[in-house]
Amino acid sequence: MSETHGIPRAQDQLFAPRQSARAKFSALVIGRPGWGPLLKYELVQQLSQNVAGALGFALRKVMYPWLLGACGRNVLFGQNVVLRHPHKIRIGDNVVIDDNCLLDAKGDANGGITIGSGVFVGRNSILSCKNGDIHLADGANIGFNCEIFSASRVTIGRDTLVAAYCYVIGGDHDFSDPSQSVLTQGRRSAGVNIGAGAWLGAGARILDGVSVGDRAIVGAGAVVRESVPDAAIAAGVPARIVGQRDAAVGS
Repeated sequence: MSETHGIPRAQDQLFAPRQSARAKFSALVIGRPGWGPLLKYELVQQLSQNVAGALGFALRKVMYPWLLGACGRNVLFGQNVVLRHPHKIRIGDNVVIDDNCLLDAKGDANGGITIGSGVFVGRNSILSCKNGDIHLADGANIGFNCEIFSASRVTIGRDTLVAAYCYVIGGDHDFSDPSQSVLTQGRRSAGVNIGAGAWLGAGARILDGVSVGDRAIVGAGAVVRESVPDAAIAAGVPARIVGQRDAAVGS
C-alpha cells in the first residue's frame, strides 16, 4: 500500500522566512540545530573532503566517522563524498564509497541510510532519502552513476549487483488531480525491495512498489513496473519475464 508523504522542497527550506542562514543550512544539510554540529561538519569538510591522493583517503578515513551515526573498520571515502544528515548514516566494515558520491539521509521522521559490511558504492552515485530509509545489505555492489531514491523504504539485498546507470525509485508523484500541477500534489511511496543475489543490468529502472526476488536478473535498460519472482529473468520496456534461472540450471 502506498503512503503519501509531505516532503518539503529544498528551495522551501532554503528560503523559509524568519530563519537565519545558519538555521536553514543546518536543517537542510546537517539535520541538527546549534553551533556544535555545524562547526564539526565544517571542520571535517574543509580539512578532508576535497583533499586528493593518499593523504585525502587517510584524512577522510579518520574524520568522516566523527559525523556518522556509526562507522565500522576499513571504510574508504573517495574525494568529494558529500554527507547530508550524517548522524542518520550507519556504515559497516570494509566499505568503499567512491569519488563524488552523495549520501543524503534527509528527513524529520526517518531512520536514514544503513550500509552493510563489504559494500561498494561506485563513483557519482546518489543515495537520496526524502523522509525515507535506504538499506544496502552486506556485500551489495552499486555501480557508478546510479541513483537510489527513497520516500519510504528501499532495500538492496545481500550480494546483489546493481550495474552502472541504474535507478531504483522508491517513490512517485501524485498526479490524480489534473487541474493542479504535479509538483503541488505531493509524493506517494510504496517502497522497493531487491532480493539477495539479484543482478540489475546497466541502465535498469526499478519503479516504486516493485519487488525483485532473490537471484533474479533484470536486463540492461529494462523498466520494471511489476514485481519479478525469485530467480526469474526479466527484460524489456516495460519488463516482462523472459526466462527462469532455475530452469536453465536444471536443463
